Amino acid sequence: MCIISFHFQQHPKYKLIVLANRDEMYRRPTKHAHFWEDHPNLLAGRDLEANGTWLGMTKDGRFAALTNYRDVKYFHTANKRSRGEIVANYLTGKDDPVHYLEQLHEKRHQYNGFNVIVGSPDELYYYGNEQGEIIKIEPGTHSLSNHLLNTPWPKVERAKEMLANYVLDNETVDPDVLFEQLHDRTIAPDESLPDTGVGLELERKLSPIFIRTDNYGTRSSTVILVSHDNEVQFIERIFNDGAFKKEIPYHFKIND
Repeated sequence: MCIISFHFQQHPKYKLIVLANRDEMYRRPTKHAHFWEDHPNLLAGRDLEANGTWLGMTKDGRFAALTNYRDVKYFHTANKRSRGEIVANYLTGKDDPVHYLEQLHEKRHQYNGFNVIVGSPDELYYYGNEQGEIIKIEPGTHSLSNHLLNTPWPKVERAKEMLANYVLDNETVDPDVLFEQLHDRTIAPDESLPDTGVGLELERKLSPIFIRTDNYGTRSSTVILVSHDNEVQFIERIFNDGAFKKEIPYHFKIND
């Protein structure tokens, strides 16, 4: 289960600021963020089990990110397509975001529950197959975890508040500050926890922004800064059983 927070079109220096944690089983094979050999235009991590991805950006400015929708009715549903292909297919394709999501809507039942954000630093759209509605994202601060966009779960509200307070007060954005936000391990009080059918103990463990359990947790954190002149700073930090392993930075300019 993941969290993606972003500040869109309301900063004097950056038109898009993205913070994201990817949470996954520690044993699932993954390759860190890189320009894909089979799609050299695409910068993203890669799930080596299904060959998809959860978040990425291309040199021509396409952006997409995905989270799972947490509900017990979606758990262990067999014979479904990999949700990671949703992000990969958008980033390696040419469809405009609305047309892509319209096509995705037609085959939404082929996937377990998901949320996806697609578009570019200039225009973003949200779609989830539980809600089934294509929504144009308005300027401002937003957060998405494992329910709908901006659902007021404690971690979502905390992430939005920290991000908004920082970027609205600072013209210069320090990635280290954003990574500190992504590393927040605050456990929500029981009375504020959602009930997604996994039980109280697991709801507690999944309530922080940065998750660590015995066999599952935050595998990577990503910060993306896109300036108004289309300079992209893409930084990924890798974790191993909750401990920092390495940082992988990239810089490029979006092709005109």
